Amino acid sequence: MPPSRKRARRYDPVRTRTAVLAQFTLVGQAVAGLTGDQLALPTRLGDWTVRELAVHLTEALSAVCRNLELPEPRGAKPELTLVQWPFSTAARAEQIDEDVRALAAAHPGPAALYGEVAARFEAVVGPADPDRLLPTRTGSMRLGDYLVTRTVELIAHTDDLNAATGLDIPYDRQALAAATRLLADALAERAPGGSVEVRVPPFAVVQCLGGPQHTRGTPPNVVETDPLTWIRLATGRAGWAGERDAARISASGERADLAGLLPLMG
Repeated sequence: MPPSRKRARRYDPVRTRTAVLAQFTLVGQAVAGLTGDQLALPTRLGDWTVRELAVHLTEALSAVCRNLELPEPRGAKPELTLVQWPFSTAARAEQIDEDVRALAAAHPGPAALYGEVAARFEAVVGPADPDRLLPTRTGSMRLGDYLVTRTVELIAHTDDLNAATGLDIPYDRQALAAATRLLADALAERAPGGSVEVRVPPFAVVQCLGGPQHTRGTPPNVVETDPLTWIRLATGRAGWAGERDAARISASGERADLAGLLPLMG
């Protein structure tokens, strides 16, 4: 018998919107203090410099505004659910790169963009219905769901910015929680089942992989890690073997190996 599908996790749209703006504000404050030399530093994102990365971070919010200003797609149901979104990202990589380079060329000092984007986000997104459908590049989505995807973009790229510059930009707790939960749920979507329990305290616990169903007591196969390590694994910024060797992953049981399922995003 195939595993039963669990009810989709729900996110409070007001809390999500607040978290997105909070994380964006934290990044904007850090970007405002970057020097020209720091903006020219390399990042772990191909040949993007910190300048391209800083500009790309503004797109996390600008994309919501642009999509809201387009006509609402026809049809009552979204084409893309929240847990499907991580698997759709690889197809957009080339277009994103082109857009970011053009935007960076037009804004050599990216700090000014942050205030403009934040103000537009509050004005356009604040009064919008979270159930409204948005025409995203990979298919229509509910606004409330699309806002959750913004937490993944912001948290992952804040981590990229910290790694490139040596800064210690904080992570908004609600944004970090939403990003962690979405990527954990995406793992369960990719490999449904109940033979392995994946724990990312304090935010998420999911079961995945077909096999003997765990019902109570100590699960025979357990993977545990912290939120940032989980996000790095799920987004391809870290590899399973390296993080396990560094003791940032605890894995017990014969089936507690997620290497073949990661990353979830391209």
